[in-house]
Amino acid sequence: MAERSDSDSRNLLRRLRDVLAEPGNGQDRLDRITSLIAHSMGTEVCSIYLFRDPETLELCATEGLKPEAVHQTRMRLGEGLVGRVARVGNPINTHDAPSAPGFRYMPETGEEIYSSFLGVPIQRVGEKLGVLVVQSKEARDYKDDEVYGLEVVAMVLAEMTELGAFVGDGEGIGHSHRFPVMFRGSSGQEGACEGRVWLHEPRVVVTNPVGDDPDHEKQRLEDAVGALQAQVNDMISGSGDMDMDHRQVLETYRMLANSRGWMRRMTEDIALGLSAEAAVEKEQSQNRSRLEQAADPYLRERLSDLDDLSNRLLRLLTGQGTHTGAELPENPVLVAKNIGPAELLDYGRGLKGVVLEEGSVGSHAAVVARALAIPLVIHAKRITTEALNGDPILVDGDQGVVHLRPEDPVANAFRDKIAMQAEAQKRYADLRDLPAEDRQGTRINLVMNAGLLADLPSLQNSGAEGVGLFRTELQFLTRSRVPRRDELAQLYNRVMDAAQGKPVKFRTLDIGSDKVLPYMKPQDEPNPAMGWRAIRVGLDKPGVLRMQLQALIRAAGTRPLEVMFPFIACPSEFYAGRDALLRQRDREAALGRPVPECLKIGAMLETPSLGFAPDSFYQTCDFISIGGNDLKQFFFAADRENERVRRRYDTLDVSFLTFLERIIVRCEATNTVLSFCGEDAGRPVEALTFAALGLRTLSMRPASIGPIKHLIRRADLAELRQIVQRVRNEGHSSVRNAVTTYLAHL
Repeated sequence: MAERSDSDSRNLLRRLRDVLAEPGNGQDRLDRITSLIAHSMGTEVCSIYLFRDPETLELCATEGLKPEAVHQTRMRLGEGLVGRVARVGNPINTHDAPSAPGFRYMPETGEEIYSSFLGVPIQRVGEKLGVLVVQSKEARDYKDDEVYGLEVVAMVLAEMTELGAFVGDGEGIGHSHRFPVMFRGSSGQEGACEGRVWLHEPRVVVTNPVGDDPDHEKQRLEDAVGALQAQVNDMISGSGDMDMDHRQVLETYRMLANSRGWMRRMTEDIALGLSAEAAVEKEQSQNRSRLEQAADPYLRERLSDLDDLSNRLLRLLTGQGTHTGAELPENPVLVAKNIGPAELLDYGRGLKGVVLEEGSVGSHAAVVARALAIPLVIHAKRITTEALNGDPILVDGDQGVVHLRPEDPVANAFRDKIAMQAEAQKRYADLRDLPAEDRQGTRINLVMNAGLLADLPSLQNSGAEGVGLFRTELQFLTRSRVPRRDELAQLYNRVMDAAQGKPVKFRTLDIGSDKVLPYMKPQDEPNPAMGWRAIRVGLDKPGVLRMQLQALIRAAGTRPLEVMFPFIACPSEFYAGRDALLRQRDREAALGRPVPECLKIGAMLETPSLGFAPDSFYQTCDFISIGGNDLKQFFFAADRENERVRRRYDTLDVSFLTFLERIIVRCEATNTVLSFCGEDAGRPVEALTFAALGLRTLSMRPASIGPIKHLIRRADLAELRQIVQRVRNEGHSSVRNAVTTYLAHL
């Protein structure tokens, strides 16, 4: 193959652009593209394979292989050399393809006569679209400049694929952004909604991948990089008294933004014919492919830094800022790769729902979504690639399913579900002022979880008898610095005022694990859920704990105050927290300030170890709240952030219920008030079972109070307890089926 100059590459890209602009259906364009590339590069074969679905590649066009193989030859991801290129996202270059590892012979294509093989991925910023292949009879390795040139061509094809330029009507592979798509993720927060897509960070669309004037494109790139470097410098100079860890992150940004290698590679892409923005995106795509394969976690973490810098640079080049001028649609559903708690709170209750590609059930976003009482689906892979602003969308937070651009039958069925839920809520509203008593008069205290002042109106509207858990960490998570004591005191005071005399249990700061403060250095821990978190952080950072306890005491004044410490694993941790709170109360009194006339101090039981604590611990606690979410993951050794195992174990497993019963009996013996707090408290089957076992206080999201109260008032808890006991005696591992059958006949 002859040496190819920069001008040859630019001429190829210009001709490619012209071919794509010519009239004709998608197949005609693909055929002309493969012919053009083969002739320009002097190869006998050029083929384009595109993903038919996430696991299957299809031969969509070829110059040199048998025409009848087009749309007939398919292979799985990782199968054959083409499948290997698609899986790893890197080129494969070999002079002897049949001897290469992973080679798969496909007789229908007639490729057995071609020895050399060069395949490069067609990809766009983490989105794998297909593979571009050239082959020759001559047994030889393609030179570096040929590999690089083919990657540049693949970059242009990736942009054109994204714009729907390839595939015509009637082909097996559908257009992006046009047809209905269902995404199966995970439930982050229950509920269902219908609305319109609002992308948190709209994708930058590269509309001019080919540059006609390299000097002009290089100047555009240099100007944009200079502006980017100035932005990063401004971020650092404006950081003020930011801690050293945060400053180091910004210094890493500055190092990357000033990288000569980064600039050199993008300039080389421009010399071969790409526009400035296409060169940025090509480099971004290749960095993603390299870093996603890295074994070093530090290198993988740099991927987000590089992505952020590349996206900033693309916005500078295209003028497509985060604020595009588009108006927030009616009934907006936020769609994002991920989002921080402060950004989500900025949107507020105007959102109907949230869909994330990443996230976790315990993430900051999930905590805020629960506080805002809006449905949340996480792990909806590739939805930011497929969704466009304004697209109709259905979010089923109960099942973790999202329907984008749904067909009418799906939309109608979904609307029926929402209407039925709304009708049920109206019926539950009639029960708001009635007690949660079963048919025999057994009273269950239903309280709500909260974390924001905006949650408090639900205290009256839902019929909750108080706040069983007020998460104080949200005020820390949504700020760029530690809140001041006076700010916290004012907030806690407003919470108590809004409660209008109903009890509020304040949980002290529960950070660490998945809840890392923006100004707190993340801990490199192999298992953060069992690491430095919650009360452990508070006792090791006594100044922060002391400040929060002072704020709570000052907010309460002479009113009753209830404080509980999270993640107590041994009595000594509770005693240390309790002593700290009592010292602050006594200090405030000594200074002549009002202090609570009634101070109740409790612990959250989230580790099995506390179930076996001495009686003296239970006697010292004024109340205990079972933190069901954490307790269940430690009891079953099943990480609740791990989708492979978190649903593997049943809350109504007999062993778990037996453990809960042990705690109930111990609290009854010591006169210690006991409650259950967690997602399971708001689920009908679980809630009724807990109540039948003897739990008399359940803390849940406000929307669950009506349905749970409705069931309790129709049930006979003593009768249900007998059923549970019978099933256990019969040796069944779970009581779920028996309880479900009982509830179905109410």
